[in-house]
Amino acid sequence: MVPHAYNTSTEFILVGLSDDHETQILLFIVILLIYIFALVGNAWIILLVQTNSHLQTPMYFFLTQLSIVEIVYVNTTIPQILAHLLEGHAELSLTRCALQMHTALALAVTESLLLGVMAYDRYLAICHPLTYATAMERQHQFQLASTCWIASFLIATICVSLTFSHPFCGPCCVQHFICEIPMVLRLACDDTFITEIIIFAFAALALLCPASIILTSYGLILVSLFQLSSASRLRKALSTCGSHLAVVMMFYGIATFVYLKPQTGATADIDKQIAVFYVVVTPLLNPIIYTLRNKDVHEAMAKMVRTWGFKQKGH
Repeated sequence: MVPHAYNTSTEFILVGLSDDHETQILLFIVILLIYIFALVGNAWIILLVQTNSHLQTPMYFFLTQLSIVEIVYVNTTIPQILAHLLEGHAELSLTRCALQMHTALALAVTESLLLGVMAYDRYLAICHPLTYATAMERQHQFQLASTCWIASFLIATICVSLTFSHPFCGPCCVQHFICEIPMVLRLACDDTFITEIIIFAFAALALLCPASIILTSYGLILVSLFQLSSASRLRKALSTCGSHLAVVMMFYGIATFVYLKPQTGATADIDKQIAVFYVVVTPLLNPIIYTLRNKDVHEAMAKMVRTWGFKQKGH
């Protein structure tokens, strides 16, 4: 991640979301509210899982990991976006840009890998219920989660190091509101073709491998569901899988558009519009989607509210 010695530019200027002051204030309020709700929603999921014994299962362990990813992600990106909207401009040093890029990319890859692991978990739970407890014992859960985190940070380190091995000739105006590899690479002074190929390969690896696991897992799950004779088991299986599939389609659809499409300068505005969704909105939607129709979470929330109510009456 150390910038190349021949870099002639020492900072990046982020263009941001809008030049209009009134629009900036409106965006600041909206994004601030989303930021608060995203933090509260994901923290609430972590608290529920940690305090309710009925949620001490592999599925909710990985959901907790996903919530941790979202909390760190929004704290990596949104405070800088809010400051940018207030000040009207944003200038980041090469080091700050590289750190933001590395952290955001590592967390995005972690989420991709975790979604693949969660699909595998659902496959084992539905298709192999008798061996599920052994296959997903606590040690295996930690091993799978650790692999996701370590692999993602290695991939991010390689991609960001390659990006900042190029010289950047100022002024470097990034057509974005955060530092992301596709936008920053456009500003390099030399040929980036080899770097783009390598980064594309890693992006494909980080997206397509988990996606293939997800497709295979849910293909086998569908076959198994058609063989279920119990209507209640069928409804429960569809309920637990439906929320995961919604998050999967949202995440992979956006990530594929950003990292696997051809890069052209003409799509800068579209890139920013899409980025608003996955940087700001997605961390809020994930806890909503996972809790909206989840009876286990609803019961845990009701139990926690009752417990707090009794404690308040006791005082």
